[in-house]
Amino acid sequence: MESKQLEYIIKIAEECNITHAAEKLFLTQSALNQQLLKLEKDLGTPLFHRSRTNWRPTKAGEVYIKNAREILRIKREAYRIINDIADTKKGHLSVGLTPGRGIIMFTSVYPTFHRLYPHIVVEPIEMSVKKQQQLVAQGDLDIAFMTLCDCHKTNDAYITILTEEFLLALPKQHPLSHLASPPGEPLATLDISKLKDDPFVLMYKESTSRDVVDSIFEKSNFTPKVLFETSSTSTIITMVESNLCCGLIPRYYTLGRDDMVCFSLPQKTTWDVVASYKKDSYLSCIARDFIDLAKNHWAEQVRTPL
Repeated sequence: MESKQLEYIIKIAEECNITHAAEKLFLTQSALNQQLLKLEKDLGTPLFHRSRTNWRPTKAGEVYIKNAREILRIKREAYRIINDIADTKKGHLSVGLTPGRGIIMFTSVYPTFHRLYPHIVVEPIEMSVKKQQQLVAQGDLDIAFMTLCDCHKTNDAYITILTEEFLLALPKQHPLSHLASPPGEPLATLDISKLKDDPFVLMYKESTSRDVVDSIFEKSNFTPKVLFETSSTSTIITMVESNLCCGLIPRYYTLGRDDMVCFSLPQKTTWDVVASYKKDSYLSCIARDFIDLAKNHWAEQVRTPL
């Protein structure tokens, strides 16, 4: 089995369409189809159920794809180990990032990382936590940076970078804003049940932060008035600062904000910023150094207002 051939079949399965797969692989559809037909002839069985809109793996295709992923994972792992032994400082590093803080961290630490490892090709991929976890489990992502609580963790490996509190954010014009502590002092505490008549903007239900937020409301025996849901923490902040709603926001996003006030909650609720990689896989020196740079970045952000 050639590596390219394995990658071709996996890409067809991912795209569920040979035309889209060919585009992603920078091949003509005819060339990719010829590769597939040759392989199927050698194997003596089709690998896909063909249709115009949806290509699905056959049982033989499922076996091939599962083992193709494992073969490529083993190859990548072997190269990482050998590169560390030889100290070549060459290779490839794929990095999963969540929207928002993830890409901000990457743009901050990449210049330093590039100076240390100018011959390492880094591939940043911005995606949801669940998608990162899927790719880590498959061995298709070297390291992933994500925010979650223990209930969201899979069987893969996690390195905790920092533990972060969720804060209650109110507009500066809110009637209860005067209860907030002055800047620079520890946050005052406010019972969220006092906001039963106020609207909230929440993250969408599939996000890991929504589970955390829902648990806060549940513990407070409080059903919020939801103005709308969003996929962006920045949208919640903008709405709060515009005096349109209240929000529950990770502390990182509240630093240096002048147009809203923040409170701790009586029962402090936290989640973790973590780096994740496939369980029992080899974590290369370059991956460890990238994680260390990310740790330093976030530690500095917590110490210094954004």
